Amino acid sequence: MSDTRYPAEGPRTAIRPFTLGDADEFTTRARESIALHRPWLFPPTTPDAYAAYAGALIDDPTRAGYLVCERGPAGGPGDGAIAGFININNIVAGAFRCGALGYGGFAHATGRGLMSEGLGLVLDHAFGPLGLHRLEANIQPDNEGSIALVRRAGFRLEGYSPDFLHIDGAWRDHERWAITAEMR
Repeated sequence: MSDTRYPAEGPRTAIRPFTLGDADEFTTRARESIALHRPWLFPPTTPDAYAAYAGALIDDPTRAGYLVCERGPAGGPGDGAIAGFININNIVAGAFRCGALGYGGFAHATGRGLMSEGLGLVLDHAFGPLGLHRLEANIQPDNEGSIALVRRAGFRLEGYSPDFLHIDGAWRDHERWAITAEMR
């Protein structure tokens, strides 16, 4: 799968930026994963919603979106299949050099370690070529899978924020997790 479209590659995954051409595969995977994502996450499930979502990631310099893609035999099963996504939002440069993570894995990829590897690739890319110093992940306390993902990646729990984000019609409490370049 070694390809210039992939800014980082691992043994089983590679990350690449979103494209508008990913709409069909992404929305199909999102629809297949509704039971996994709810009530924490609501990725786009229609082509129009995907176009708006991906367009914002592509066009907004304060955001960087990455698809976590499976690696397999060149041209074979799984090669390039989208396993999930990891976005860096609210990127601030200057003395802060920080961003906020948002992510989700798709149901067909759960329990295989693909998102853990993909998150490691995004962290290396964020702390390397992107020049960030700190990344934060705000996670609802009952989202055990998401907490386990950032814990495995070396994030530390920094606090608790009541009524932090408006999700699914209500203000939701979140735990604040963070990692810095020095922690990698």
